[in-house]
Amino acid sequence: MIYLNKYATRSEAEKSIFEYIEVFYNNERIHSSIGYCTPTDFEQQYHFNTVNH
Repeated sequence: MIYLNKYATRSEAEKSIFEYIEVFYNNERIHSSIGYCTPTDFEQQYHFNTVNH
């Protein structure tokens, strides 16, 4: 992602990368290592199972 964009400032780059991680990577991209869930779904399941058991 960072190689496809030109950022005027470091702050602009940090904001863009943060948004990518929080919006796409953690909420939409599934991961085979955690049962083909998104990181957000996996974390919610973990907390649900921890509280209810």
